[in-house]
Amino acid sequence: MAKVAVIGAGAWGTALAIMSAKFGHETTLIARSSETAELLQAQRQNPQYLSGAFFPDSLVVESDGYDAISSSDCTVIAVPSVHMRQTVERHADGLIDAGVVVSATKGLEIGSGKRMSEVITDALQSTRRDKSLQVCSLSGPNLAPEITRGLPALATAAAEDISVAEFVQRTLSGRNYRIYASSDIIGVELGGTLKNVIAIGAGFIDAADLGANAKAAYITRGMYEITKLGVAMGAQPSTFAGLSGIGDALATCFSPLSRNYRLGAIVATGTPLQQALEELGQTAEGVPTTRATAELAERLGVEMPITQAAHKVLFEGVNPVHAISELMERELQHEA
Repeated sequence: MAKVAVIGAGAWGTALAIMSAKFGHETTLIARSSETAELLQAQRQNPQYLSGAFFPDSLVVESDGYDAISSSDCTVIAVPSVHMRQTVERHADGLIDAGVVVSATKGLEIGSGKRMSEVITDALQSTRRDKSLQVCSLSGPNLAPEITRGLPALATAAAEDISVAEFVQRTLSGRNYRIYASSDIIGVELGGTLKNVIAIGAGFIDAADLGANAKAAYITRGMYEITKLGVAMGAQPSTFAGLSGIGDALATCFSPLSRNYRLGAIVATGTPLQQALEELGQTAEGVPTTRATAELAERLGVEMPITQAAHKVLFEGVNPVHAISELMERELQHEA
């Protein structure tokens, strides 16, 4: 069995830690503060994010995590994208000696537009000295409450070095969690990240009762444009037809367990974004991702009307129904 450290005690980090411990790995969940760590360790569950999903007896919760990280075979980072760089820098001393570092975060860094594996590499570049850094991305249709219930789920582990992805595949796969390996880390990260923009729009459509036809078309055209952006960034187009692309999009666009879908539904009622986020009570990665993606698309000269529509609704106060109407009124063109 392996030694696994999971940094981030949100819903997804907690679910991964529970799953890893159930698979028999020596697992440590690392919370952001000592107060949170003590609460989780005492209650043996995460009442804020996954109430009722009790921790295996072997799962340890800490806040410092240096020993667990530095001696780990696999350290998984599952924090909001806006905190990724700060989190990596905070744990840099332990990550210097860690084994494979896995990003389980789906987002882009605002400003730089960097993928999370790039942020990890960038943040550790000066501290790793001559030691090679093995970074992997884990992505797929993985709703945390279902993972903790032991329901079947699949994912993709991707790394530039396929042997690194295969190591993560072997380590984190189990009876109810099957992982595929890929060397297209760009496509896997972008698919899992950009689909959150589409999921917010799916929430708009359902809440506004615009129908199944509109929703199916929105998802399809949304996948087309994120594939186009991905290819412009060096990804393989076939990756977006896989688990981290259309697979993840389907889960997040149709399940009420999806935070991005729920946020879109709340905003569609006329609730301002900040109030909607407070009502949601959890991180919705699609919000910063929409902003970062719009900036990236403009920089690369990639037309992304669906992303622009989501941006208008979230940040410019445009009514979702009006935004969808604008998409319908665009100039007629060939499907390509």
